[in-house]
Amino acid sequence: MKVELKTWGTLGLATALAGAGLAGCSGEAGEGGEAGEAAAVGEAGEAAGGEAGEGEGGEGGEGEGGVAVGEASSDPVVYGSSIAIAEAHAIAARDALAAGQTDAAGEMFAHPVSEVLLEMEPVFAERGVEDFKDLFTNASSAILQGADADTVTANYDAIIAALRAAEEKAPDNGTSAAMVAAGVAADQIERAAFMYGQAKEFDTYGPYLDGYGFYKAGAGAFERNADAIKAENAAAHDAIAAALAALAEAYPDAGVQENLTAEPGALSGASSSVKLALGS
Repeated sequence: MKVELKTWGTLGLATALAGAGLAGCSGEAGEGGEAGEAAAVGEAGEAAGGEAGEGEGGEGGEGEGGVAVGEASSDPVVYGSSIAIAEAHAIAARDALAAGQTDAAGEMFAHPVSEVLLEMEPVFAERGVEDFKDLFTNASSAILQGADADTVTANYDAIIAALRAAEEKAPDNGTSAAMVAAGVAADQIERAAFMYGQAKEFDTYGPYLDGYGFYKAGAGAFERNADAIKAENAAAHDAIAAALAALAEAYPDAGVQENLTAEPGALSGASSSVKLALGS
């Protein structure tokens, strides 16, 4: 698997990080890596350098992370999914660093700012959420400047605490907390399944690491609410559990993989089963 990562988007993050010496740390563009991720933008919303008409005024009001920002102020699943995307990248960054992928970890901490947080700024402000973008940029800067393990852990913990606080201010449209969590898990499962297909098709690490983070974020949303989901919709509970089990085999860890042996079609099928069980 080639170690190729996404470049930062076009919303000014490179400029924002220039003072920290990070503007030149974007990934390489080669042998289909960028092309593969550009394809992901169109279908799953993962941006490669802000391409495909999303980000700044893109079609459908979606931000670079594939979030329907226009719906986030009223739909708790969309709102929660935006937070889960940011969490997915933080998880991927932490675990990539543990796997020895320092540059990838630094980039993963930075990506959510341009991919979703800038677009979500008005929604978060409306909901009374304190701005936490600098937690991601600071975490990225710290890693790329050689921060020790304790600093990295502290930065990660601060990000997760901010995301949990933001979750508490989600809009309420009558959907139960259990079904919101199930919807967020379903969203992350769908992203993870798609990114695995991209990673396998183009044999690149960036999509794999993205997908790993989405899988882990989806698993976290499910595990924190599994009993409530089961009580309200046993079929959805079982479908999510089965999809996550399949993704666990596809994404054994955050490191560079020698071979990707899972079948993307099977992962997509498991994701579709989740959506069917949820009636979406």
